[in-house]
Amino acid sequence: MMAISRADNSVLGRWWWTIDRWTLAALLALIGFGYVMMLAASPAVAERVIGSAARSLLLAKQVVFLGLAASLMVIVSMLSPRGVRRFALLGCLGALALTAATLVIGFETKGARRWLNIPLLGTMQPSEFLKPCLAVVTAWLLALGKDAAAARLAAGKPRDWGILHGRTLWPALALLLLAVVTVVLKSQPDFGMLMVVVSVFLAQFFVAGLNLVLVGVCAAGGVALAISAYFILPHVRSRVDRFLDPAAGDTFQITKSMEAFGHGGLFGRGPGEGRVKNMIPDAHADFVFAVAGEEFGFIVCAVILLLFGFVVVRGLWRLMAESDMFVVLAATGLLAQFGLQAFVNMASTLHLIPTKGMTLPFVSYGGSSVLAIALGMGMLLALTRKRGPRLEGRE
Repeated sequence: MMAISRADNSVLGRWWWTIDRWTLAALLALIGFGYVMMLAASPAVAERVIGSAARSLLLAKQVVFLGLAASLMVIVSMLSPRGVRRFALLGCLGALALTAATLVIGFETKGARRWLNIPLLGTMQPSEFLKPCLAVVTAWLLALGKDAAAARLAAGKPRDWGILHGRTLWPALALLLLAVVTVVLKSQPDFGMLMVVVSVFLAQFFVAGLNLVLVGVCAAGGVALAISAYFILPHVRSRVDRFLDPAAGDTFQITKSMEAFGHGGLFGRGPGEGRVKNMIPDAHADFVFAVAGEEFGFIVCAVILLLFGFVVVRGLWRLMAESDMFVVLAATGLLAQFGLQAFVNMASTLHLIPTKGMTLPFVSYGGSSVLAIALGMGMLLALTRKRGPRLEGRE
């Protein structure tokens, strides 16, 4: 426990007594699990992919990324809601431009152009940073629409659905921004990222209490997009077919993943004692949860799951007393994004849904992913800080 007095009026003092320390502790615990899992998974992967001379390279890189992520999360959490909004707007524009640039100057891996080579920094996936920033910007636009409608109602003016009025203009701009992002992500292609972005927007749209017909139209569009991806993209069709019928193709990774959970049992084989991880190509990334299952067992996997659930439920609970629509929508989007990404990773590892290359927040290897998630959680912590008397006594 930090020895900071309640009378301390410094930036650090105000931050410590207004931050949600329970959520912060849960997020730091997940970062700690990420370090432990890199100790467990990275040596075998590094030796297989890079060579025995560089076995510690992946671990060293991820330790740096995790340290930067923790620092970034704390620094961003010190922002005010207005600071979060401005930061997210600049970040969204920059990340969108870089994501579009991948189509021109990015390099191709496994049939997709999602990465840029940055001098001195290595590879970066800019769409990872687009996710949290976009959630905050769309929340701001939707909140402006709600505020415009409330102002007209307070002034006794009739509802006006004209496109030039704030009630419809700001949500229309949010939809336009979503459409631009959809086109860019589809062109890479990155349907996993697109699914998360659209799902988060629909959650915000629903919470905003806007026209349910429009919510239904957007949901139908998402379903249509998923069906189109199945028939148009061979790799999507292959994954779905293999999920429905394992005999339809190669299911090596998911078979080994389930084997790892089976070997782990309740308490696991012990740290460093996993054997199946040596045969899973993405043991340090998309299938790191299987490594946790084999070496640490069901109990630790359940703790990891509970930590993710705690962050989401705790965040939503704190929003119940919030009156600022922007804060509610932005935090809802960030929580939906965090929870959905964790669900997709763990569910695909357990063969509950078709496999999808999506990292487990803070636990999987990946610099862009870890830093982007830290950015999103930092903005969440900033938005859910106590402001005035509204949350006094609810710690």
